[in-house]
Amino acid sequence: MASLNTKPFLKTRLLGLAFVFLFLLGSCNKSDNYKKLLTESYYLIEANESLTETLVHDIFSPPVASRVYAYPSIAAYETAALEAPDQYNSLMGQMNGSKPLSINPSNYSEANFQLASLAAYYKIAIQLTFSEQFLTGQRDALYKELKDAGMPEKEFQASIELGDAVADEIMAYASEDNYHQSRSFGKYNVKNDLGTWKPTPPAYIEAIEPHWNKIRPFFLDSASQFAPDAPPAFDTIPSSTFYIDAKAVMDARININSEEEEIAFFWDCNPYKMNVKGHVMFAEKKITPGGHWMGIAGIAVKNKGLDWKGVAETMVTTSIYLFDGFISCWDEKYRSSLIRPETYINLYMDKNWLPLLQTPPFPEYTSGHSVVSSAAAEALTRLLGEPFHFVDSTEIKFGLGVREFDSFRIASEEAAISRFYGGIHYLPAIDNGVKQGKGVANLINQKIKTRKE
Repeated sequence: MASLNTKPFLKTRLLGLAFVFLFLLGSCNKSDNYKKLLTESYYLIEANESLTETLVHDIFSPPVASRVYAYPSIAAYETAALEAPDQYNSLMGQMNGSKPLSINPSNYSEANFQLASLAAYYKIAIQLTFSEQFLTGQRDALYKELKDAGMPEKEFQASIELGDAVADEIMAYASEDNYHQSRSFGKYNVKNDLGTWKPTPPAYIEAIEPHWNKIRPFFLDSASQFAPDAPPAFDTIPSSTFYIDAKAVMDARININSEEEEIAFFWDCNPYKMNVKGHVMFAEKKITPGGHWMGIAGIAVKNKGLDWKGVAETMVTTSIYLFDGFISCWDEKYRSSLIRPETYINLYMDKNWLPLLQTPPFPEYTSGHSVVSSAAAEALTRLLGEPFHFVDSTEIKFGLGVREFDSFRIASEEAAISRFYGGIHYLPAIDNGVKQGKGVANLINQKIKTRKE
């Protein structure tokens, strides 16, 4: 019998096996690509940037914006704590009025917790804003990127389900903070007292959020817990403390140098700035002070190279300090209801004087920038240490440059004094605002427990 030549068959067989091996290897590599993307990308920072873009577009007030940053950040962090209970403590049960989540993570064994964290963040952020296209566009692009990189459908769906479950419980908690009830509270009635706040040019906008002290704080015992010393007594006598403080603001504007001017504009963060051309008035889109500090937090975690859980911890901590800082500050604003420098100087010193920056629509004392910047700086210093060099590029998107700092505290000090350079605040509002913000931060430092001991 003639021998059978098996070489062509073996060659074909080996080529087939090689092709299968390469195909499987490629499939394995592709299936791992999404994990690499999640590990190497700062998707939560991108989500926060999309939220900022939405808030700027919708012109949210600084206090309300702090609320919109906080609850999505809490949801993202709570998902991280579910995955790593040996590293992180849940905040639910720590924060005022909160109770532990009822979610059992073992019921979501196929979920990717990082994606679930992002899904929870986006779900709440979308519910708390109006122009959701920025957020849905960013979210849908993320989902597509992960699916294209090989995330299995079962893992994807389980992740979304977990994120939805976390978001639903955080939103239930948010619904009890008195925000919705406060939407029906009365407007602020301008007082006739000479030393009290009056609407300012050019739009003469009514006072915003006069009832923000009714919002439930996360860790403060009450909105008035860190009420500062009263401002200097109103007076128009040139030798009085109040007159001297106002003259300092007027003179600072007249003698301002280029560095001080740059600092003032860099930290302006006034979402209510109105431009007037003839009979036409239109708003200029600007970030809020809280949004600026959330941006700094994003820059800092990238510099530090934190993993996604560390990012979630940093973002939630910063947002909580900001939120309680705004409640404390707004409580004082509408207690003292102090006249703004622009109004005082025009009435008693120089009717033609204008501040460098546009005066925002709420009372003067204390300085919101001073309070919340000090609080946020303490939050970031607590987590990331000092010194901490960073380049603040947050304002590039809004037509401004960058500034460098060697610590968060130095940045907060500059943010505070920027309001004096801008003609927005008297110095007591800045100095006492810094003390107020640090008081808020020190209390939260004592109460909040994110890391396991």
